[in-house]
Amino acid sequence: MNIILAGIMGRYPYGGVGWCSLMYLLGLRTLGHRVWYLEDTGECNYDPLANTLATEPTYAVNFIRQALQPHGLGENWCYVDYRGRHHGISPQRWLEVCRDADLFLNLSGGCWFWRDHYASIPRKAFIDSDPAFTQLAIAKGVPWYVDFFRRFDALFTFGRNIGTAACPVPVGEFRWRHTWQPLCIDQWQPAPARRRVFTTVMTWKTGSFTDIDANKNIEFEKVIDLPRRVAAALELAISANAPRSRLEQYGWICRDAFQVSSDLDRYRHYIRGSMAEFSVAKHAYVHTRSGWFSDRTECYLAAGKPAVVQDSGFSAHLPVGEGLLAWRDEADAVAGIESVLRDYDRHCRAARDLAAAHFSVEAVLPPLLQQVLDPRPARTHAAASAPA
Repeated sequence: MNIILAGIMGRYPYGGVGWCSLMYLLGLRTLGHRVWYLEDTGECNYDPLANTLATEPTYAVNFIRQALQPHGLGENWCYVDYRGRHHGISPQRWLEVCRDADLFLNLSGGCWFWRDHYASIPRKAFIDSDPAFTQLAIAKGVPWYVDFFRRFDALFTFGRNIGTAACPVPVGEFRWRHTWQPLCIDQWQPAPARRRVFTTVMTWKTGSFTDIDANKNIEFEKVIDLPRRVAAALELAISANAPRSRLEQYGWICRDAFQVSSDLDRYRHYIRGSMAEFSVAKHAYVHTRSGWFSDRTECYLAAGKPAVVQDSGFSAHLPVGEGLLAWRDEADAVAGIESVLRDYDRHCRAARDLAAAHFSVEAVLPPLLQQVLDPRPARTHAAASAPA
């Protein structure tokens, strides 16, 4: 098929965000499809150097080009800025690409428009990387937002419990199918740890869904004292809005997230050089038991790095205990870190095996594509048949 993937690597030009889109593109291409990258959000992109939203998309355009060029995709992208100007592929050529497209995948809101040339693509699916936040936003009933999701043939979410009895988040008329972030395992070859440090890359508090105050800062209080209780160094590559002085008083090592994730190679280098990951999840993921699992943690596992991460309900769907260790309170976190330190090599092997079995391109993308082509609607029968 000819597949267009809409992502947000220009809107949020960081290594982790870039890898999310890139691994979809590379994975789909590996399966034999022709792929194109789109970004058409109607928003200004964030410029990390200026620390502001930029009215000129120079930084975003350069980031996208540098992310795709090394993988033979340097001519296969279109960035539409907030003024409607096209970058990368010309407007006329982009219309031709859309006319030939078989499938439109919208990842994390990489496009918020139903332009005629997108709406006419035969099959369309949305992939939600922010479970609970997305569904709660839809539940507010803002007409344009609800209508936007109604036009997809299939809806997917990284929240494995969304739409089930295990999760209280309302889904209304919509049917959410479940998926994981696909991993290009060969891009994450294991390497010896350069430092004996548990690390993570995290945003303390995001600027998205500001009316749903359920970020990582809330959950972090459960383990704020952790560095004093374990025989391992714990490092946070963290956003500028974090209270670094306070964290350092408790023993956390803090460094600037942009320094380690300003591009895809630096982000991968940082993860592959770490001993393991320790991380918390957003409060919304945890208290709703959404079943969300981090694309970042997948990368640690693929690189053969054990991960001790907060359980959002994913432990009901993934094997935990070797390579991947889930915690719910500080005692669990201490036990998980101690287990990794006691038998590090075993956990490293298990991490890599788990990533290949559950998150590889071959494990994730064929079922997703099969479900996209499923004729069953993305809404319940009663809602789909109701008058507009």
